[in-house]
Amino acid sequence: MPVLFYYLGLKFFFYSNDHEPIHVHVSAGDAEAKFSVFPEIALIENYGLKPREIRQALMAIEENREVIKNYWTEYFNK
Repeated sequence: MPVLFYYLGLKFFFYSNDHEPIHVHVSAGDAEAKFSVFPEIALIENYGLKPREIRQALMAIEENREVIKNYWTEYFNK
């Protein structure tokens, strides 16, 4: 499970067997959510993240969209 980065206590990561379209998982403690990154940034599933954490995650994904895309491409196109 490659970890991309941490932001305000949120962990942003991929599962090693993930699939397209490009998306990222975000966790805080036992809570986790899944967000699409391309073609648009959006919440896909939420299992316990608080509304504030979702907003923070969306901001972090927007600010790091290209980083996430580059990491995804590098990791899954080995």
